[in-house]
Amino acid sequence: MKKFAVVLSGCGVYDGAEIHEAVLTMLAIVKNGGSYQIFAPDIAQHHVINHFTGKEVNENRNVLVESARIARGKIQTLSAFDANLYDALIFPGGFGCAKNLSTFAFKGENCEVNKDVVEAVKTMVSANKPIGALCIAPVLFAKILKNIEVSIGNDEQTAIKIEKMGARHFKTKHNQVIKDAKLKVFTTPCYMLDATIAQIAEGAENIVKAMIDAI
Repeated sequence: MKKFAVVLSGCGVYDGAEIHEAVLTMLAIVKNGGSYQIFAPDIAQHHVINHFTGKEVNENRNVLVESARIARGKIQTLSAFDANLYDALIFPGGFGCAKNLSTFAFKGENCEVNKDVVEAVKTMVSANKPIGALCIAPVLFAKILKNIEVSIGNDEQTAIKIEKMGARHFKTKHNQVIKDAKLKVFTTPCYMLDATIAQIAEGAENIVKAMIDAI
């Protein structure tokens, strides 16, 4: 049974992890014979968005605590991640990747990435183990790793910023997975495209299968 580490960035597309992508990634892992452990950094959330109105509200929340909602409480802090215990590492999308796990939403190609995210990604790559990212999450890899091949779909402005960070971007359609064979990096666009939940499920399934094949 292949063991995945799933890294979340909160709970909710506008200020945390994209819930459909997170849940369907976990489902894809189990459907394909794997198991998973959920992680999140124990840090303050950048801000809180009312998902009904789309407006910012005056609240303070914690990324680990919010991610625990999706994990049903079964979650570990990302600082405790040990690459030796897992076969693969995957990041569902959501604005939390660009606001909490990094500052990409605010600084673009000049962003910084959370130190625990950097450590987890680099240790997995050093161990020659596959890493994956859905939706906007590939920007994390573009910043951390050099000369990698990724995709966030077909958003031109985001693709330009990714390439300014030294990565190579490929346009993709629904359910497509881009594989950087050298570094075992896998990316798929999901909600970076105008997708249905069925298409999200297919994208999650495809990236998980590709990663399992690379283990």
